[in-house]
Amino acid sequence: NPAFVREALADLPSGISYGDEPAASDVYVPNSHLKAVDPGTLLVVGMRGSGKTFWWTALQNGSVRRLMSKQYERSTLRPETIVHAGFGVTANDAYPSKDVLRQLLDHNVRPRDIWRTVQAWQIAADGHGLRRHESWDTRTRFVAENPEAIDQLFLKHDRACVREDVYSLFLFDALDRCADDWSAMYPLIRGLLQTALEMRSYKRLRVKVFLRSDQVNEAEIANFPDASKVFSSSVELNWPRHELYGLLWHCLGNHRKHGSALRRFLGGDWQQLRLAGGRAIHLVSRRDVTEDGQRDRFHEITGPWMGRGPKRGFPYTWIPNHLADADGRVSPRSFLAALRTAAEDTDQQHRGHDHALHFDSIKHGVQQASIIRVREIREDYPWVHQLLDSLRGLVVPCDFGEVTDRWNEQDVLDHLTDDVADETVKLPPRRLLSGPEGVRIDLESLGVFQRLRDQRVNMPDVFRVGYGLGRRGGVRPAR
Repeated sequence: NPAFVREALADLPSGISYGDEPAASDVYVPNSHLKAVDPGTLLVVGMRGSGKTFWWTALQNGSVRRLMSKQYERSTLRPETIVHAGFGVTANDAYPSKDVLRQLLDHNVRPRDIWRTVQAWQIAADGHGLRRHESWDTRTRFVAENPEAIDQLFLKHDRACVREDVYSLFLFDALDRCADDWSAMYPLIRGLLQTALEMRSYKRLRVKVFLRSDQVNEAEIANFPDASKVFSSSVELNWPRHELYGLLWHCLGNHRKHGSALRRFLGGDWQQLRLAGGRAIHLVSRRDVTEDGQRDRFHEITGPWMGRGPKRGFPYTWIPNHLADADGRVSPRSFLAALRTAAEDTDQQHRGHDHALHFDSIKHGVQQASIIRVREIREDYPWVHQLLDSLRGLVVPCDFGEVTDRWNEQDVLDHLTDDVADETVKLPPRRLLSGPEGVRIDLESLGVFQRLRDQRVNMPDVFRVGYGLGRRGGVRPAR
């Protein structure tokens, strides 16, 4: 029945907000993420929307840890794992704010001592000497001046964890919020990774750091002993196409109203697990998370083509292709947003359509997902908006000279340089002083620009549409 499939698609989640705790029923774990959430993995890297903050939040939820321990027996993540939030998106008195971090750096406190203090503060009992200090300034001074006492604190906690057969896990996320400029952020990240590596000397104490891809600049954050051990074992949060659809299957199969009917429609083997409170969650078998099994079923939802014939493309591949950045990465948030919007648009514009989604509505969904992606990158990198907004109406692929002409006509780089000098722009392009070519490299590293073999500039649809650039045969920019 297209109507109830469409209703379930319209109910797809929009992603958790900062501070929200995901329900266990919302948790889908791609194979590539299994190692990422294991306590033994020190560094986890991902693009915006790949799931870093989701996992930072979810791992603090005992119900989620219980679910994962049942589903993935090889994981050392257990319901009893002791989890501490060392830094993240929400304000918390368990770690210093950005302004406090800036003040500590201005007072010449070593970044390693800052994070070592945060970790010690999490486990220090009320009677410990560290607990007598009310400010982070005096706490960090106490840690720096009493290294033996802090070593004993960690050792005592580690021995208790060994006796109880549990891990104690310190989570760090949203480190783009720990500073407004690269010169302050890099030392903080480097100091954190250093403490994370040092924690490996204990049997059951572990640190997990979630970083954005652009923050992993080894020349800046890897200049400490044995840093190669950190980066050689890092895990990237990838969402290959079959896992995006695996996430969709999970959402549909657990729909509160139509879940049972949708599981029968989707087919495959589903495992039922009972959660606290008696509610059940249904997990699709990993054997069924394959493109061959997904493609035909998804085309029953959308129809076989993105138009009147096969020349327009096939929905199963068309949607991820048009949501990918220049490195081929797709945000699951954008993917679900495109399908959710497509369902709403089909219900409004093509209610009598034979399939749950109309191909024109899918295109509209991609347009709206592009706008969301543009909004996200504007939040993370305000300077990207200054550069790309000046390119509206340009048709790509194009000569890089056409891009620089636009920037020169509107004095974009000069204005950006002034903003950096006034400290009104957060985390500016690292290669701004190298001029247009340097900025081009920065945009390529973010997956916004793509350099073709003939050196022309291309831009993936997920950014091109939202910023109003054209491309022959591409999705039209949203008005």
